[in-house]
Amino acid sequence: MQMNEFSWSHLNLWHLGIVPNILLLSAGCLYGLGARRAKNWPLAPTLFFYLALIVTFLATQSVIGYFDMKYFSAHMVQHLLLIMAAAPLFACARPLDLMSKTGPAWLKKFIDGRIMRVVMHPIFGFVAYFVFIPMTHLTGLFDLMMQHSYVHHFEQICFLVIGYLFFRVAFGLERGMKLHPGLRLVYVMAAVPVDTFTGLALIMSVKNPFPSYATMAPMGSTPSSILDNVKLGGSIMWIGGDALMLLACIPLVVMWVKWETIRTREIDAELDKLGL
Repeated sequence: MQMNEFSWSHLNLWHLGIVPNILLLSAGCLYGLGARRAKNWPLAPTLFFYLALIVTFLATQSVIGYFDMKYFSAHMVQHLLLIMAAAPLFACARPLDLMSKTGPAWLKKFIDGRIMRVVMHPIFGFVAYFVFIPMTHLTGLFDLMMQHSYVHHFEQICFLVIGYLFFRVAFGLERGMKLHPGLRLVYVMAAVPVDTFTGLALIMSVKNPFPSYATMAPMGSTPSSILDNVKLGGSIMWIGGDALMLLACIPLVVMWVKWETIRTREIDAELDKLGL
């Protein structure tokens, strides 16, 4: 059913789905049980996990989710919330460490197995992010998502998973191969052009690149208004995506400075032992 254009009175609209909410509640319960079973599990990762669930809920079930199939700009806000807000919070929650610590033997074996070593490798997370962002916004895959809700929901899950794989390497808090703190900063900065390129490509569109939007846009929408909204979405991806990436660099710089400080003290202690 078509509806009129968005207004601020629509902020109280919700897009509640049974399956997504069951998944979110199940994830929250499983993490909570694992945190209780784990000995001395820190409070901070638990808070990060539940904050990530809240962000995911708001991105998919609030007014953003209500309009994400009608306005490209709303769709872009949702994507940024999932991949650059919820996903980093999930990375800080260290779910793999918790599962390895409290899960059954077969799960621990799988996490330490060859497949997961490949998936958790820094190159895998970077390439997945580098390919997924433009592929889901600049190809026919986006139009396919508009036509089939199950593709849309799968895409939302992919944004969370790929964002998690990328930021778990960036923050280096969880098990697996860890990069030098300075290299982690380079790792994040190297991904910024992906958001910039995707956003600028959408801004420079001369016609609506997603024909399905013409049938799902609110009543009264014109081809020019739809194109303007696509360009607005591109601006959100460019400016918002780059800003969130730069925001993520702040804790990385702090981690690098702390690491260098500790390393300097260790080197000074070793030199003192040698009498140098």
